Amino acid sequence: MNKVSTLNLAAFLPRTRASGPGLRSALWVQGCALRCEGCFNPGFQTFGGGYETTVTEVIALLLAQPDTGGVSFSGGEPFTQAAALSEVAEAMRSAGKGVLIFTGYEAEALRANRNLGVQRLLAAADLLAAGPYRRDLPQLHPLLASTNQELVYLTGRYRGAELGPRRSEFRIGAGGMVSATGFPVAL
Repeated sequence: MNKVSTLNLAAFLPRTRASGPGLRSALWVQGCALRCEGCFNPGFQTFGGGYETTVTEVIALLLAQPDTGGVSFSGGEPFTQAAALSEVAEAMRSAGKGVLIFTGYEAEALRANRNLGVQRLLAAADLLAAGPYRRDLPQLHPLLASTNQELVYLTGRYRGAELGPRRSEFRIGAGGMVSATGFPVAL
């Protein structure tokens, strides 16, 4: 009997231009042990929040956006759910979509990690925005929030791609709830 892989998600945006190059989907996972001071998504840090869904359902949601060129994984911390997210990333790459991962881990630590899920997720990604957020080292890069972070091109897909301008998006949902994504212009 095959076990169905699940993900604990915090949020999903079908279309955004604030979370990477071009029009893309964005998926935030729930849970992060890093707890960077000043995190943009502190509500996504706890492991008890979010909602559980299957990898199959997530893939279907992402593939239902035919006009998007890629997906961005953020959180929380994507590598805490690396095995399940690797299945999603592999499906996106098979469908011709790019994969960008925002992570608080440094790229070298991820490369040295022997966990098979971590290695599969790295192998299925095109670009990492890597490193812990440091409130004391702010910067205005389109995809990086502090100067200690780095972009790591794992494939040539996004090398030379237009990454900017730095932007934020705001949405007003049912009942007047406002959500924000992206990177504020002012520090």
